[in-house]
Amino acid sequence: MRSRDFGRTGRKVSEIGFGAWAIGASWGHVDEADALAALHQTLDAGVTFLDTADVYGDGRSEQLIARVLKERGGDRPFVATKTGRRLPKQEVAGYSLETMSGFIDRSLKNLQVDTLDLVQLHCPPTDLYYHPEVFGSLDRLVEQGKIRNYGVSVERVEEALKAIEYPGVQSIQIIFNIFRQRPAERLFALAQEKQVAIIARVPLASGLLSGKFRADTKFESTDHRQFNRNGEAFDVGETFSGVPYEKGLAAVERVRPLVGGDTTMAKFALRWILMFDAVTVAIPGARNGAQARSNAEAAALPALPQAAMAELRAIYDQDIKPFVHQRW
Repeated sequence: MRSRDFGRTGRKVSEIGFGAWAIGASWGHVDEADALAALHQTLDAGVTFLDTADVYGDGRSEQLIARVLKERGGDRPFVATKTGRRLPKQEVAGYSLETMSGFIDRSLKNLQVDTLDLVQLHCPPTDLYYHPEVFGSLDRLVEQGKIRNYGVSVERVEEALKAIEYPGVQSIQIIFNIFRQRPAERLFALAQEKQVAIIARVPLASGLLSGKFRADTKFESTDHRQFNRNGEAFDVGETFSGVPYEKGLAAVERVRPLVGGDTTMAKFALRWILMFDAVTVAIPGARNGAQARSNAEAAALPALPQAAMAELRAIYDQDIKPFVHQRW
């Protein structure tokens, strides 16, 4: 497992991380034993970056991470969490120092630490990026010792470009995968210039890029791939990367012949992300130990041929871009 610099923090993290949304909630039922196995297999594979949020299972995801890290002991991985989605309504006024401090106190308790490695604003309203006082409050929380670093998790490239203007922002988390390529056009170069870490989330387009789904695949009612198909619960871009399901399935069939050797499409899709030097870490989720182990193995794949990279760009331009590019 190779490591990359996490922005200006002085920390290095594994280039494949672990996204802990699935072990919290909204991906159907995940047994506690499977969730714990996923975390153990992840860490056994050399992963040193775990990404969670206070709303994933109302704290369940954070608590499971704390439990596993306490059991294992030794060097701690870099643990990132998020804040802001516990607000009853997404308004800038809700992101006050007092409110965020309360949310962070809860995450400190859930994760059983005195200081959080990284806190990310969790896809706040676009207007927030035009309110410097919010970032000033985050600076205060750093001064108080509650958090070491802060960043933002965004929906749109425009939000990321605005966030990078704030000198305290250490990281940008954004959807980036074969079906969401826009961040590579402008954001990545700026992030490298500013030494801001890029966390690539939804790297498999909610599983579409595993190549395992069909038109008749059934998802549980508690799985966002069922209940958020049209953005009923949160931004539709979080589900299948905003790509209409049938269009995504058709594009996957164009990707499939490019997956060479005995690897899987999921590993191939993760390796595509790592071809971009601006990406610090990709954070696939896992519902069990086998998935976690497979995700980590993607880091060992050789670089993808340039011909394959060009074909993947063509597939995006022809089949996917009209649905997602200007929207996010």
